[in-house]
Amino acid sequence: MQQLFNFFIKNKTFVLFLLLFSIAISLTIQSHEFHRSKLLNSSNYVIASIYGASNSVRQYFNLEKENQLLLEENSRLKSERFNQKKNSPVDSILEQTYSLNPALVYKNSYTKPTNYLTLNKGLRDSVKEDYGVITSKGIVGVIDKISTKYSRVLSILNTSSKINVKLKKTNHFGTLTWDAKAADVVQLKDIQDLVKLELGDSVITSGFSSTFPANIPVGTVLSFRLNDTKDLYIIDVKLFNDMTSLNHVYIIKNTDINELETLNESDE
Repeated sequence: MQQLFNFFIKNKTFVLFLLLFSIAISLTIQSHEFHRSKLLNSSNYVIASIYGASNSVRQYFNLEKENQLLLEENSRLKSERFNQKKNSPVDSILEQTYSLNPALVYKNSYTKPTNYLTLNKGLRDSVKEDYGVITSKGIVGVIDKISTKYSRVLSILNTSSKINVKLKKTNHFGTLTWDAKAADVVQLKDIQDLVKLELGDSVITSGFSSTFPANIPVGTVLSFRLNDTKDLYIIDVKLFNDMTSLNHVYIIKNTDINELETLNESDE
């Protein structure tokens, strides 16, 4: 308290100036409409700026929540698209087959011959082995191992990966594999040499397995050549997905997978 008193005594001239200056400003504003309106506008501007900055901070911290809501909405819309039926009496009574579950990529490898991803969804999220994984751009791989909270994905950039796909233009189907050379190019095999190919043709999933629905994008034909026996093509496919920068993905659940597996086992 004594220090504060000493400060005012030492700077009494400056303090008196500030007091008189404040009184003069107050009297001027009260007696002139123009000055009063300017002060109000300035005050509103400062307050609006403070609220704007505060809102920006809140939006930043809400980004994660907003992203999750967007992922869930995208999952719902994609599920509806995968389950669209033709306009026939039989199709109208079919139940929904596919549902999507958004997930985050915790780990991703793409420089080895056998690459995997780790996702933040597991048994507690009703995720099972052989579920497909995609992004909004195309396929990523197939889940091959599960724990309570996490799952491992066999990437399409894995020499053990084999996925049934087809040429969009001709509907000829084959097997998608990887030669472990480039992270943005995979190989489509088992296409007969009689098929007419063109660079840039689209490659999509065939829908012949219980893992992926039909017509999910894969990539485009980059180049092609005949195999050693000269009767089948080896097609290089440029991926739509950038497999080196995956963050948000979707896990595809086929609600009929158990029934399909039981049916297939009965045929063996």
